[in-house]
Amino acid sequence: MLREQISSATNSNREPITRRRFIAGAGTAALSFTVVKPSLVRGTGMNAKVHLGIIGCGGRGSWITNLFKEHGGYNIVAAADYFQDRVDNVGDRFDIPSDRRYAGLSGYKKLLEKVDAVAIESPPYFHPEQAAEAVDARCHVYVAKPIAVDAPGCLSIGQSGKKASRNKLCFLVDFQTRADQFYLEALKRVRAGALGEFTFGEAIYHADCPFKRMYKAWADAPDDPENRLRAWGLDKVLSGDIITEQNIHTLDVMSWIMDAEPLWAVGTGGRTIRPVGTCWDHFAALFQYPNNVGITFSSKQFQGHGTQPDGIRNRMFGSRGILETAYGGQVIIRGEDFYRGGKSPGIYQEGAVTNIAAFHKNIVEGNYENSTVEPSVRSNLVTILGRTAAYETRKVTWEEIIKSKTKLEANLKGLKA
Repeated sequence: MLREQISSATNSNREPITRRRFIAGAGTAALSFTVVKPSLVRGTGMNAKVHLGIIGCGGRGSWITNLFKEHGGYNIVAAADYFQDRVDNVGDRFDIPSDRRYAGLSGYKKLLEKVDAVAIESPPYFHPEQAAEAVDARCHVYVAKPIAVDAPGCLSIGQSGKKASRNKLCFLVDFQTRADQFYLEALKRVRAGALGEFTFGEAIYHADCPFKRMYKAWADAPDDPENRLRAWGLDKVLSGDIITEQNIHTLDVMSWIMDAEPLWAVGTGGRTIRPVGTCWDHFAALFQYPNNVGITFSSKQFQGHGTQPDGIRNRMFGSRGILETAYGGQVIIRGEDFYRGGKSPGIYQEGAVTNIAAFHKNIVEGNYENSTVEPSVRSNLVTILGRTAAYETRKVTWEEIIKSKTKLEANLKGLKA
């Protein structure tokens, strides 16, 4: 059994030691070689097998499950998704027993009883609740960005991260740029003063629509809740809209560079070109930071007809130099403290691979700092600040957002539990 009790020479009145509790304390428990049955002895080191469950079995869920499998330190033992066909697709591919494939909105709760850790790859709307339930079930949590679609959800993730640390659990948010060697070195140099005094910055996410594959499902029955769920990338409540679901990559780098909360934002945008869905297809905003530093932001999800530059790009201008970054492209500092940097064209997969390895390492070494949570909460809130300013075409302050009790409601009545 995945959660069978491991025999121990300790007093029988104490709480039994489960495999999950053992792995959470690996490296720190002196009795590690006496409580584990022979087949699990290698669970005391970097080759420990973590029993992993996948929540969300769509395209990215299936893709990242394979990366966890290829790492070698994980057993893929359970999967959950609202749709049975998606669960079975992952289950068949990774040899998950049929009795550990869970469908429906609450199927993931059964999965939590069978695993040491979870990878949450469901639509962003569900992340806060699923992460909180996982921590309460004493599971380590690996969660995709964005972590939430509204301010209360972001704060919930922050609380779950803190609770995980208190309970000696690992909690990692998967941002590829924050695992990239060139971004890390460039930001280290920025912190050391390579740019001098910041003056202003730019952040863009210009791309075609990544959700065209969902157009037909939406168009067939836009009022059907199951169709909305299949086409979640076109639904501004389930996805958080493009500024939160996709543009968070460039706004996270902006937040990383500034290492502070913006004071306020103004913005605009709309849906002019995209034929279906409730998400906008473009945004434009200004984020005002302390010391009178303004950063302009723009995004699109429609054909650019060859115009350049496209992609996920940031520029920060300072008194001594300029930082330029491109997701998958060149990261460089120009100026008095020149840094050539480099390119990571495979950053999408390489970043995930690095994060999967870090998650495993943290689990088996008992590192519960969970340092990815706080910056992820901040950058996610930045997207909600910009989105609110654009939706309401007014100046919105940071204080207003972090105090907001407004929750997006998906109204998924009719879906099976």
